[in-house]
Order: sequence, then structure tokens, then C-alpha cells
Amino acid sequence: MFAADIRRRRVSRMKGFCHWQWQWHVDEMYVKINGEMCYLWRAVDHEGEILESYVTKSRDKAAALTFLKKALKRHGKAEKIVTDGLRSYPAAMRELGNLQRREMGRYLNNRAENTHLPFRRRERAMLRFRQMIAA
Repeated sequence: MFAADIRRRRVSRMKGFCHWQWQWHVDEMYVKINGEMCYLWRAVDHEGEILESYVTKSRDKAAALTFLKKALKRHGKAEKIVTDGLRSYPAAMRELGNLQRREMGRYLNNRAENTHLPFRRRERAMLRFRQMIAA
């Protein structure tokens, strides 16, 4: 059994059980995929487990709305959704009727920001590897 399987089982068990106390941390990051710059949207639970990922070319209300709908459909409601200052989040959450669940603060979203680090390390390592082959 691999770590991804364990996480999937754990999250699926928690899905219907205690979603009322779940706190999500939502964030986006700029990544290069096949030489093209895109946005990777991520939702992380209060324990640091990645719940949902979504890739788009834009960082607007429509992208945030699609991502949040996907996360809510798959994992149910959360008690709080912690975001950064991006204006697309309140616009999308207002449309979903979840604006009162949104929490925003300077350091509150560090859990989501820290999940980007392994991805960045892997991205950097792959870039170095490509450069060594080219050389």
C-alpha cells in the first residue's frame, strides 16, 4: 500500500464523518507545465493533507469558482475556508453562498503555502536534470 492510497482511504472515511470541523486552506501557485505557465490551485485540510488540485491558465473568478465547486462536490462543506488576499475567492464564494465561511489573514494560510515547497523542490530538480542532459 502506498502513501497516496492511505491518504485516499483516510480522507474518504473522514468525508462524511466530521466535515463540520474541517478547516480548508486554499491557495494557488504559478507553475510551468510543458513549457507553459499555468496556475495550480490547491485545497489543503487542517492537517496538511492535499484534498484537491486543479490546473488553469487564468487566475480569475471563473477558475476559482470551478475549483471550489470541484472541491465542495468531492469533499463536502468545510467549517472555514482560509484564503489569501486574492479577490477571486470572495467573488466565487459569494456566488456559492459560502462567503460567511471565508477567513483571510496574513499568516493564516501558511499551511497551504507550505504544501507548495515539495512541489517547488521537485520542479527545481527536474529543471536541473534537463539542463545537465542538454549540457
